[in-house]
Amino acid sequence: MTPFEQAARAAQHAPSVFNTQPWSWRISGEAVELFAEADRRVDSIDRDGRLLLLSCGAALHHARTYLAAAGWSVTVERLPDPARPDLLARIALGRPVPPDPEAVRMAAAIPHRRTDRRAFDDRPVADVELTKLRRFVEAEGAYLHTVRPDQVAMLAVSAEIAAAVELADPAYRADLDRWTNRPGHAGDGVPPTTAVKPELRRVPVRDFFPDAAAGLTAGAVHDQGAAYVVLFGNGDERVNLLRGGEALSALLLLATADGLATAPLSDAVEPEWPRHLLRRLVSHIGEPYLAVRLGYRPDRVPVPATPRRDPRDVITNVT
Repeated sequence: MTPFEQAARAAQHAPSVFNTQPWSWRISGEAVELFAEADRRVDSIDRDGRLLLLSCGAALHHARTYLAAAGWSVTVERLPDPARPDLLARIALGRPVPPDPEAVRMAAAIPHRRTDRRAFDDRPVADVELTKLRRFVEAEGAYLHTVRPDQVAMLAVSAEIAAAVELADPAYRADLDRWTNRPGHAGDGVPPTTAVKPELRRVPVRDFFPDAAAGLTAGAVHDQGAAYVVLFGNGDERVNLLRGGEALSALLLLATADGLATAPLSDAVEPEWPRHLLRRLVSHIGEPYLAVRLGYRPDRVPVPATPRRDPRDVITNVT
């Protein structure tokens, strides 16, 4: 198996909205190309494709991280062909280099990183950890705002408004049904085993099964030690969003490697008004891409894994 195919397989673990995995890879000679799959866009919440691009950016960073950990330097062209809007990036291998130690740690976390919608315990996330995460996010071309205690209520209101607006939308309910009732062979979507029943939380968590029972409870803890961060960037151009997805991947992988549980919260930026509230959280100095909840679990019981698409449906080798 070539380094490119191994990297593309590692990227299958990347997070994506509704676990749509809206990407594919084309390996040809000394390069691998990343494509967006527009038919996997969740139209009711992502008409402009912002979340699709963030998801694809996360897959791109997963692939880059695998190659760096394997001892390869790479050259990345983002949006290399204006005539091909579905072609998001092209990666070319450079010379072998000593593996980057942090990339090795992050690559090892790739198969273990999971979105954990359960509540986190009272142990706080240290400032030094948040500073380290911020530094890695900025290295990927985005920014990280730590939500202050007095701002958590505004984030909660954003999530509550988003939930009310979306659940009242028949198109959203149809998308929710589509991506939570997937056939077993599809290898995508959100199964009930990974969703959490609605409970009182500091910041609400998306209810994936409003008409049925989710498989998990929040637990006996109440997110008291959780840290909330907002990932944001300089704008909503396609390259900004792609880089934002790469920064999201860096944040989640490093946090996982450092022993944190993580949960992206994209619903708070999906409708326009909640997104406006998050712009206020970042003092209108950038465009919010999504929020993330970070913290520690009171036990070591992992959340069940979400399904993944068959690599044969995602990776094409051109000889």
